[in-house]
Amino acid sequence: MFTIRFSLLGALLLCVGFSFGQEFDGYALFNSTGSNTAYLIDSEGDIAHYWSCDEEANYAIALTPTGNIVRGAVYQGNQINGAAVGGMVQELDADANVVWEFVYSSSTVVSHHDLCLMPNGHVLLIAWEYLSNADLAAMGYEGTQAKYGTHIIEVAQNGTGGEIVWEWHIKDHFVQDVDSNLDNYGVVSEHPELLNINVTISGSGGPGGGGGGASDWFHVNGLDYNPTLDQIVFSSRFMSEVFIIDHSTTTEEAASHTGGNSGKGGDFLYRWGHPDNYDMSGSQIIPAAVHDARWIPEGRPYAGYVQVFNNEGNNGHSTVDAINPPLNGYNYDWTPGQQYQPASYDLRHECLDDANGQSASDRMSNGNIFVNLAGGMGGGGYMYEVDGDDNVVFQYNANSAKGFRYECDHPGIQALLDNPCDTPDEVEDLSRLGVNLFPNPSTGVFHLAGEFPLSGVEVIKVFDATGKLILDASNTDSIDLSGCDDGIYVAYMECAGQAITRRISVRK
Repeated sequence: MFTIRFSLLGALLLCVGFSFGQEFDGYALFNSTGSNTAYLIDSEGDIAHYWSCDEEANYAIALTPTGNIVRGAVYQGNQINGAAVGGMVQELDADANVVWEFVYSSSTVVSHHDLCLMPNGHVLLIAWEYLSNADLAAMGYEGTQAKYGTHIIEVAQNGTGGEIVWEWHIKDHFVQDVDSNLDNYGVVSEHPELLNINVTISGSGGPGGGGGGASDWFHVNGLDYNPTLDQIVFSSRFMSEVFIIDHSTTTEEAASHTGGNSGKGGDFLYRWGHPDNYDMSGSQIIPAAVHDARWIPEGRPYAGYVQVFNNEGNNGHSTVDAINPPLNGYNYDWTPGQQYQPASYDLRHECLDDANGQSASDRMSNGNIFVNLAGGMGGGGYMYEVDGDDNVVFQYNANSAKGFRYECDHPGIQALLDNPCDTPDEVEDLSRLGVNLFPNPSTGVFHLAGEFPLSGVEVIKVFDATGKLILDASNTDSIDLSGCDDGIYVAYMECAGQAITRRISVRK
């Protein structure tokens, strides 16, 4: 049996949202890449608030405790360009007025992809920086081109602008085994706290053509902050790996191998997903792209676990994986000669569809898993939430790189909205219709099972991602979309005056 809240008008729209099963109690925030409008939607898929912004979004957005938003934006003066390039971070009030903004863009650096809002109001940003081939060769690099390396900066509000108050650079933490005359010479497998400068990566992209053909090297795409440990976790698509570093250091200590709570400066405290990157045998649990590394926060089930969106985690299909790192004080246990533990994921959610890029996830206070699937192998992107039994309790058609749900008691929701999560009178009487479709995804034919007459479901309407009606049938127990393209569709069904919608996926 499903609990439904449905509006036929909603099914006709591109952004159709619905919930069934366990109540979806909260709001989802997203801003599609390249769009000037950010949306906060409720459990009905209705817009609870929106921001019309002057600048295009580049990737990520976050809600502050005051009800403002912090978002990455595309700076129009960027000299370096590439996937999810930003160059600017802004805080906007409820009316989309700029509270403060900071531009991080020049001929040698630019911010890109993710951001992380810290409890003190500061913002962590990922950025590229140009590294010449001569400089890299002096550190034992065997390649012949310049590269764009990764660094992370912490930006604090300074009036209506911002200032960098901390930074970490991957270039300070290389190891190489090709030239014993260089300071960073070592046996790679004995120094997993450092990055092999000649590591084999699984892709290429990002900036290209500038600086002698320099390209994105590691494609770091997601980061998160743990205030209890004062540590940062980030994910690297081309390395198929996630890393944890110490944030309690000064900038000077972050460039060294000592200092901070860990005593290890800016070296890696922990890494997971691809042991071959540090010349170690073991299980590669992240076979390709990975996105959105994050800690499960305190007060939620599995608090302290690290969760990632593993794009091809299960034989090419997307998964959300979580691990319990072997934390020991402010460090992580590692046995020389072995890969970092655990040797496999501790928790796994098989995603409803696949995404070959971007995407994000979160674990809610009731244990549900919220997933933002960006457009990819499965077609158009959408957000959904499942309960502990993988029953879908919320879906919404929004092709965003990162979208997140905020629960009703979040201070930003409380500040922004009047009576958040109150149920309108007109939807208090919820209808029930027990209908399921299988298999889902399918190659086009979906069978129906549930509480309806032998003649089948009375009314079935199927809409594509643009809201176009593509099937109008009656008195049937199956849906045939075998002549349709691969993608996501919305099925609306009526029986005995009751209704339900289901998201279905065609994948041939």
